[in-house]
Amino acid sequence: MGEGGRVSPESELAELQKFLREERTWGRWGPDDELGAVNLITDERRVAAAGLVRSGRAVSLSREFPTFPGSNNPRPAQHFMRRDPVMATDFYGIEYHGQASTHIDALCHVFDEDGQVWNGRRADEVITIEGASFGGIEHWRLGLVTRGVLLDVPRFRGELYVRQKRPVRPEELEEIAKAEGVKLSPGDALVVYSGRDRYDEEQPIVWGGARDEHGAIRRPGLDPSCVRFVRQSDCAVLAWDMMDVMPLPWGGIPWNVHGSIYAFGVALIDNCDLGRLARACAEENRYEFMFILSPLVVVGGTGSPVNPLAVF
Repeated sequence: MGEGGRVSPESELAELQKFLREERTWGRWGPDDELGAVNLITDERRVAAAGLVRSGRAVSLSREFPTFPGSNNPRPAQHFMRRDPVMATDFYGIEYHGQASTHIDALCHVFDEDGQVWNGRRADEVITIEGASFGGIEHWRLGLVTRGVLLDVPRFRGELYVRQKRPVRPEELEEIAKAEGVKLSPGDALVVYSGRDRYDEEQPIVWGGARDEHGAIRRPGLDPSCVRFVRQSDCAVLAWDMMDVMPLPWGGIPWNVHGSIYAFGVALIDNCDLGRLARACAEENRYEFMFILSPLVVVGGTGSPVNPLAVF
Protein backbone atom coordinates (compact mmCIF):
# COMPACT_ATOMS: atom_id res chain seq x y z
CA MET A 1 0.00 0.00 0.00
CA GLY A 2 1.10 3.56 -0.62
CA GLU A 3 1.05 6.55 1.68
CA GLY A 4 -2.25 7.12 3.47
CA GLY A 5 -3.53 3.65 2.63
CA ARG A 6 -3.65 4.33 -1.10
CA VAL A 7 -2.64 1.63 -3.56
CA SER A 8 0.84 2.29 -4.91
CA PRO A 9 1.33 2.88 -8.65
CA GLU A 10 3.33 -0.35 -8.84
CA SER A 11 0.52 -2.35 -7.25
CA GLU A 12 -2.12 -0.74 -9.45
CA LEU A 13 -0.04 -1.53 -12.54
CA ALA A 14 0.34 -5.15 -11.47
CA GLU A 15 -3.40 -5.45 -10.84
CA LEU A 16 -4.26 -4.02 -14.25
CA GLN A 17 -1.78 -6.29 -16.02
CA LYS A 18 -3.28 -9.25 -14.18
CA PHE A 19 -6.83 -8.19 -15.07
CA LEU A 20 -6.09 -7.73 -18.78
CA ARG A 21 -4.36 -11.11 -18.84
CA GLU A 22 -6.84 -13.17 -16.81
CA GLU A 23 -10.08 -11.54 -17.99
CA ARG A 24 -9.27 -11.38 -21.70
CA THR A 25 -11.86 -13.10 -23.84
CA TRP A 26 -9.61 -14.81 -26.38
CA GLY A 27 -11.29 -17.93 -27.74
CA ARG A 28 -14.76 -16.88 -26.56
CA TRP A 29 -16.05 -17.19 -30.13
CA GLY A 30 -13.43 -19.65 -31.34
CA PRO A 31 -9.68 -19.38 -31.97
CA ASP A 32 -10.08 -17.91 -35.47
CA ASP A 33 -12.71 -15.29 -34.63
CA GLU A 34 -12.13 -11.84 -36.18
CA LEU A 35 -15.30 -10.09 -34.99
CA GLY A 36 -14.57 -9.88 -31.27
CA ALA A 37 -17.27 -8.42 -29.05
CA VAL A 38 -19.21 -7.40 -32.18
CA ASN A 39 -20.42 -11.02 -32.10
CA LEU A 40 -22.72 -9.80 -29.33
CA ILE A 41 -24.61 -7.59 -31.80
CA THR A 42 -27.06 -10.22 -32.97
CA ASP A 43 -30.09 -9.86 -35.23
CA GLU A 44 -32.21 -9.78 -32.09
CA ARG A 45 -30.10 -6.93 -30.67
CA ARG A 46 -30.59 -4.94 -33.89
CA VAL A 47 -34.36 -5.43 -33.76
CA ALA A 48 -34.41 -4.34 -30.12
CA ALA A 49 -32.33 -1.26 -30.96
CA ALA A 50 -34.76 -0.31 -33.72
CA GLY A 51 -37.54 -0.46 -31.15
CA LEU A 52 -35.92 2.44 -29.29
CA VAL A 53 -36.71 4.82 -32.17
CA ARG A 54 -39.77 6.90 -31.25
CA SER A 55 -39.35 10.49 -32.42
CA GLY A 56 -36.93 9.78 -35.28
CA ARG A 57 -34.52 12.46 -34.04
CA ALA A 58 -31.02 11.75 -35.34
CA VAL A 59 -27.75 13.08 -33.92
CA SER A 60 -24.31 12.81 -35.51
CA LEU A 61 -21.44 11.90 -33.18
CA SER A 62 -18.72 12.85 -35.66
CA ARG A 63 -16.28 15.71 -35.65
CA GLU A 64 -15.69 17.57 -38.92
CA PHE A 65 -13.14 16.25 -41.41
CA PRO A 66 -9.91 17.72 -39.93
CA THR A 67 -8.22 19.50 -42.85
CA PHE A 68 -6.52 22.22 -40.76
CA PRO A 69 -3.32 21.65 -38.75
CA GLY A 70 -3.43 22.10 -35.00
CA SER A 71 -1.63 21.22 -31.79
CA ASN A 72 -3.47 17.90 -31.70
CA ASN A 73 -3.49 17.42 -35.48
CA PRO A 74 0.06 17.68 -36.88
CA ARG A 75 -0.82 15.78 -40.07
CA PRO A 76 -4.21 17.14 -41.20
CA ALA A 77 -6.41 15.41 -43.74
CA GLN A 78 -6.22 16.40 -47.39
CA HIS A 79 -9.16 17.42 -49.55
CA PHE A 80 -8.50 18.42 -53.16
CA MET A 81 -11.16 19.45 -55.66
CA ARG A 82 -11.24 19.12 -59.41
CA ARG A 83 -13.77 20.91 -61.60
CA ASP A 84 -14.51 19.77 -65.14
CA PRO A 85 -16.91 21.51 -67.54
CA VAL A 86 -19.96 19.59 -66.31
CA MET A 87 -19.00 18.12 -62.94
CA ALA A 88 -16.81 18.35 -59.84
CA THR A 89 -14.79 15.55 -58.24
CA ASP A 90 -12.54 15.43 -55.23
CA PHE A 91 -9.85 13.47 -53.41
CA TYR A 92 -9.72 12.63 -49.69
CA GLY A 93 -6.54 11.59 -47.91
CA ILE A 94 -6.53 11.03 -44.16
CA GLU A 95 -4.35 9.59 -41.43
CA TYR A 96 -7.26 9.10 -39.07
CA HIS A 97 -5.64 7.52 -36.00
CA GLY A 98 -4.72 10.13 -33.44
CA GLN A 99 -6.69 12.81 -31.64
CA ALA A 100 -8.47 14.78 -34.36
CA SER A 101 -10.55 12.43 -36.53
CA THR A 102 -13.62 10.49 -35.49
CA HIS A 103 -12.69 6.92 -36.34
CA ILE A 104 -13.13 3.27 -35.40
CA ASP A 105 -10.23 1.07 -34.29
CA ALA A 106 -10.13 -2.43 -35.78
CA LEU A 107 -9.00 -5.47 -33.77
CA CYS A 108 -5.56 -5.39 -35.40
CA HIS A 109 -4.87 -1.80 -34.32
CA VAL A 110 -3.13 -2.26 -30.94
CA PHE A 111 -1.02 -5.02 -29.34
CA ASP A 112 -0.34 -6.21 -25.82
CA GLU A 113 3.11 -6.05 -24.20
CA ASP A 114 3.99 -9.37 -25.85
CA GLY A 115 3.14 -8.10 -29.34
CA GLN A 116 -0.16 -9.95 -29.63
CA VAL A 117 -3.38 -8.67 -31.16
CA TRP A 118 -6.91 -9.96 -30.51
CA ASN A 119 -7.21 -13.73 -30.01
CA GLY A 120 -3.48 -14.17 -29.51
CA ARG A 121 -2.24 -13.64 -33.05
CA ARG A 122 1.28 -12.20 -33.25
CA ALA A 123 1.37 -8.72 -34.75
CA ASP A 124 4.68 -9.35 -36.50
CA GLU A 125 3.07 -12.27 -38.33
CA VAL A 126 -0.31 -10.79 -39.31
CA ILE A 127 0.51 -7.13 -39.99
CA THR A 128 2.60 -5.99 -42.94
CA ILE A 129 2.95 -2.79 -44.93
CA GLU A 130 0.32 -4.21 -47.30
CA GLY A 131 -2.28 -4.58 -44.55
CA ALA A 132 -3.42 -6.93 -41.80
CA SER A 133 -4.21 -10.56 -42.57
CA PHE A 134 -6.13 -10.92 -39.29
CA GLY A 135 -8.56 -8.61 -37.49
CA GLY A 136 -8.92 -6.05 -40.29
CA ILE A 137 -11.78 -3.57 -40.44
CA GLU A 138 -13.41 -5.40 -43.35
CA HIS A 139 -14.78 -7.99 -40.91
CA TRP A 140 -17.17 -5.35 -39.54
CA ARG A 141 -18.63 -4.63 -42.97
CA LEU A 142 -22.19 -5.26 -41.67
CA GLY A 143 -21.79 -2.26 -39.45
CA LEU A 144 -22.55 -1.75 -35.79
CA VAL A 145 -26.27 -1.34 -35.14
CA THR A 146 -27.18 -1.79 -31.51
CA ARG A 147 -28.51 -0.09 -28.39
CA GLY A 148 -26.45 2.92 -27.36
CA VAL A 149 -26.19 4.21 -23.79
CA LEU A 150 -24.71 7.62 -22.96
CA LEU A 151 -23.00 8.20 -19.62
CA ASP A 152 -22.76 11.98 -19.17
CA VAL A 153 -19.86 12.62 -16.78
CA PRO A 154 -19.94 16.47 -16.71
CA ARG A 155 -23.68 16.50 -15.99
CA PHE A 156 -23.21 14.04 -13.12
CA ARG A 157 -20.32 16.04 -11.67
CA GLY A 158 -21.95 19.44 -12.18
CA GLU A 159 -18.88 20.61 -14.10
CA LEU A 160 -18.22 21.60 -17.70
CA TYR A 161 -15.66 18.90 -18.46
CA VAL A 162 -13.35 16.26 -17.03
CA ARG A 163 -10.05 17.67 -15.78
CA GLN A 164 -6.53 16.26 -15.91
CA LYS A 165 -6.21 15.75 -12.16
CA ARG A 166 -9.52 13.90 -11.84
CA PRO A 167 -9.87 11.18 -14.48
CA VAL A 168 -13.08 9.17 -14.77
CA ARG A 169 -13.12 6.06 -12.58
CA PRO A 170 -15.15 2.85 -13.06
CA GLU A 171 -17.13 3.30 -9.85
CA GLU A 172 -18.19 6.73 -11.09
CA LEU A 173 -19.46 5.24 -14.35
CA GLU A 174 -21.54 2.82 -12.30
CA GLU A 175 -22.99 5.70 -10.30
CA ILE A 176 -23.79 7.67 -13.47
CA ALA A 177 -25.63 4.73 -15.02
CA LYS A 178 -27.67 4.35 -11.85
CA ALA A 179 -28.46 8.07 -11.71
CA GLU A 180 -29.61 8.03 -15.35
CA GLY A 181 -31.75 4.96 -14.79
CA VAL A 182 -29.97 2.83 -17.38
CA LYS A 183 -28.47 -0.63 -17.12
CA LEU A 184 -25.92 -1.81 -19.65
CA SER A 185 -26.57 -5.08 -21.47
CA PRO A 186 -24.22 -7.35 -23.47
CA GLY A 187 -23.69 -6.00 -26.97
CA ASP A 188 -24.47 -2.37 -26.13
CA ALA A 189 -22.56 0.64 -27.43
CA LEU A 190 -21.19 2.35 -24.31
CA VAL A 191 -20.86 6.09 -25.03
CA VAL A 192 -18.91 8.15 -22.47
CA TYR A 193 -19.13 11.94 -22.67
CA SER A 194 -16.38 13.86 -20.86
CA GLY A 195 -17.00 17.38 -22.21
CA ARG A 196 -14.22 17.68 -24.76
CA ASP A 197 -16.17 20.28 -26.77
CA ARG A 198 -16.44 22.59 -23.78
CA TYR A 199 -12.83 21.93 -22.79
CA ASP A 200 -11.66 23.13 -26.21
CA GLU A 201 -13.77 26.27 -25.94
CA GLU A 202 -12.33 27.27 -22.56
CA GLN A 203 -8.72 26.07 -22.61
CA PRO A 204 -5.94 28.00 -24.41
CA ILE A 205 -4.53 24.69 -25.72
CA VAL A 206 -7.06 22.34 -27.27
CA TRP A 207 -7.55 18.85 -25.85
CA GLY A 208 -4.57 16.64 -26.59
CA GLY A 209 -2.35 19.58 -27.56
CA ALA A 210 -0.47 19.97 -24.28
CA ARG A 211 2.83 18.20 -23.53
CA ASP A 212 4.67 17.53 -20.28
CA GLU A 213 8.36 18.23 -19.62
CA HIS A 214 9.27 14.95 -21.33
CA GLY A 215 7.27 15.73 -24.47
CA ALA A 216 4.49 13.25 -23.62
CA ILE A 217 0.88 14.10 -24.48
CA ARG A 218 -1.18 15.48 -21.60
CA ARG A 219 -4.93 15.06 -21.82
CA PRO A 220 -7.77 14.32 -19.38
CA GLY A 221 -10.01 11.31 -19.82
CA LEU A 222 -10.72 7.84 -18.44
CA ASP A 223 -8.54 6.24 -15.79
CA PRO A 224 -6.90 2.92 -16.80
CA SER A 225 -9.05 1.12 -14.22
CA CYS A 226 -12.08 1.74 -16.46
CA VAL A 227 -11.12 -1.42 -18.36
CA ARG A 228 -12.91 -3.21 -15.52
CA PHE A 229 -16.15 -1.39 -16.28
CA VAL A 230 -15.79 -2.09 -20.00
CA ARG A 231 -15.29 -5.79 -19.38
CA GLN A 232 -18.03 -6.13 -16.77
CA SER A 233 -20.53 -4.29 -18.96
CA ASP A 234 -19.83 -6.77 -21.80
CA CYS A 235 -20.29 -3.95 -24.28
CA ALA A 236 -19.48 -4.45 -27.95
CA VAL A 237 -18.57 -0.81 -28.59
CA LEU A 238 -16.94 1.99 -26.62
CA ALA A 239 -17.44 5.46 -28.10
CA TRP A 240 -15.85 8.44 -26.31
CA ASP A 241 -14.65 11.97 -26.78
CA MET A 242 -11.64 12.33 -24.44
CA MET A 243 -10.45 8.70 -24.48
CA ASP A 244 -7.83 7.45 -21.97
CA VAL A 245 -6.08 9.90 -19.67
CA MET A 246 -2.51 10.69 -20.75
CA PRO A 247 0.24 10.31 -19.84
CA LEU A 248 -0.18 6.96 -18.14
CA PRO A 249 0.03 7.25 -14.34
CA TRP A 250 2.68 4.54 -14.55
CA GLY A 251 4.61 2.73 -17.26
CA GLY A 252 4.80 -0.95 -18.06
CA ILE A 253 1.92 -1.52 -20.47
CA PRO A 254 1.54 -0.04 -23.96
CA TRP A 255 -2.13 0.91 -23.53
CA ASN A 256 -4.67 1.43 -20.78
CA VAL A 257 -8.39 1.57 -21.71
CA HIS A 258 -7.41 1.06 -25.36
CA GLY A 259 -6.28 -2.39 -24.20
CA SER A 260 -9.97 -3.34 -24.38
CA ILE A 261 -9.38 -3.85 -28.11
CA TYR A 262 -6.85 -6.67 -27.89
CA ALA A 263 -8.08 -8.06 -24.56
CA PHE A 264 -11.86 -8.09 -25.01
CA GLY A 265 -12.35 -7.50 -28.74
CA VAL A 266 -14.26 -4.26 -28.18
CA ALA A 267 -14.69 -1.80 -31.06
CA LEU A 268 -13.45 1.65 -30.02
CA ILE A 269 -14.79 4.83 -31.62
CA ASP A 270 -12.28 7.59 -30.88
CA ASN A 271 -12.65 11.38 -30.93
CA CYS A 272 -16.43 11.52 -31.02
CA ASP A 273 -18.21 14.87 -30.76
CA LEU A 274 -20.70 14.14 -28.00
CA GLY A 275 -21.93 17.53 -26.88
CA ARG A 276 -24.92 17.40 -29.24
CA LEU A 277 -25.81 13.92 -28.02
CA ALA A 278 -25.61 14.96 -24.37
CA ARG A 279 -28.02 17.82 -25.05
CA ALA A 280 -30.36 15.57 -27.00
CA CYS A 281 -30.44 12.98 -24.21
CA ALA A 282 -31.28 15.68 -21.65
CA GLU A 283 -34.04 17.08 -23.90
CA GLU A 284 -35.44 13.64 -24.70
CA ASN A 285 -35.14 12.70 -21.01
CA ARG A 286 -33.60 9.33 -21.83
CA TYR A 287 -30.07 8.06 -22.20
CA GLU A 288 -30.62 5.10 -24.52
CA PHE A 289 -31.03 5.22 -28.28
CA MET A 290 -30.35 3.32 -31.49
CA PHE A 291 -26.63 3.45 -32.34
CA ILE A 292 -25.58 3.13 -36.00
CA LEU A 293 -22.12 3.03 -37.54
CA SER A 294 -20.80 1.73 -40.87
CA PRO A 295 -17.01 1.58 -41.42
CA LEU A 296 -15.37 1.66 -44.82
CA VAL A 297 -14.64 -1.85 -46.13
CA VAL A 298 -10.85 -1.58 -46.42
CA VAL A 299 -9.32 -5.05 -46.60
CA GLY A 300 -6.58 -5.33 -44.00
CA GLY A 301 -7.25 -1.85 -42.60
CA THR A 302 -6.59 -0.95 -38.96
CA GLY A 303 -9.77 1.12 -38.81
CA SER A 304 -11.84 3.65 -40.68
CA PRO A 305 -13.08 7.23 -40.49
CA VAL A 306 -16.72 7.11 -39.42
CA ASN A 307 -19.84 9.16 -38.75
CA PRO A 308 -21.69 7.42 -35.89
CA LEU A 309 -25.37 8.22 -35.45
CA ALA A 310 -27.74 8.14 -32.50
CA VAL A 311 -31.44 7.89 -33.34
CA PHE A 312 -34.18 8.52 -30.75
